[in-house]
Amino acid sequence: MPVSLPDIRAAATRIAPHVHHTPVMTCASLDAWLGARAFMKCEHLQRTGSFKYRGATNAVRALGDEEAARGVAAHSSGNHAAALACAARVRGIPAYVVVPDGAPAVKRAAVARYGARITTCENTLAAREAALAGVVAATGAVEIHPYDDDRVVAGAGTAALELCEAVPGLDAVVAPVGGGGLLSGTSVAVHGLHPEVRVIGAEPARADDAARSLAAGVLQPPGPPATVADGLRTGLSERTFAILREHVERIVTVTEDEIAEAMRTVWERTKQVIEPSAAVAFAAVRRAGLGGARVGIVVSGGNVDLGAAASLLAG
Repeated sequence: MPVSLPDIRAAATRIAPHVHHTPVMTCASLDAWLGARAFMKCEHLQRTGSFKYRGATNAVRALGDEEAARGVAAHSSGNHAAALACAARVRGIPAYVVVPDGAPAVKRAAVARYGARITTCENTLAAREAALAGVVAATGAVEIHPYDDDRVVAGAGTAALELCEAVPGLDAVVAPVGGGGLLSGTSVAVHGLHPEVRVIGAEPARADDAARSLAAGVLQPPGPPATVADGLRTGLSERTFAILREHVERIVTVTEDEIAEAMRTVWERTKQVIEPSAAVAFAAVRRAGLGGARVGIVVSGGNVDLGAAASLLAG
């Protein structure tokens, strides 16, 4: 059965002692730029700097004691790796993470800081999966997929659950989409509470497999990861695609220049440090032409390499 609102409510109860109930922020100056009344769910202020900590914590806390004792494992280029490492450390169990070459330095450093045992590999999906299979075979650890896991999707949905409970009368909710875990959880939570609210995905035009999949009605393969939004370089799974087909109105794609402009504008006007993947949602709201609507934006993360960001913002 697909993830449901009761699953998300159960996840919210399970993770409540361990995650931040992040604030919802508004900014009149940003509203003027967006052309909409924005309510920002600040998951960049979550533990480990992204919404990923919600799903990782739900998955880790849902394990039985015998499973948990074997540890957890995943392949990830950034936020999921850090979130899983931290969630495992809090529970007192090992974490094993396969990190591909080329992962952002700030995210790789966070994974190490949270105590995960890191294995590196080539930056291809085949290499990542092969390395993870070797780690799991050697350790007996339980794989926690970054998004193709009901526990992870339900945990991700708790951010939108909190948003909808905090802000009545939303017209739409926008969240970025890469593998689809966040947008899937968001859409189930929003429509479980308010079926009339529009749910819109935001995606880089250079990594547009979700938009192509919804347009075709059949899951499409991702292309080369050519976007600055490193958290959105993965493709949908059958699980997340099925949820998005049911609940998401459309996917708005944005250019690399629009991502940079959105990131710069949010930094300047709100004084909040968000990463490019989170900026994609703001760029999509502006492009979507929502005409003064009350829009919830799930600000997915704030783990950005400041050196790389300086170049991006100056460009």
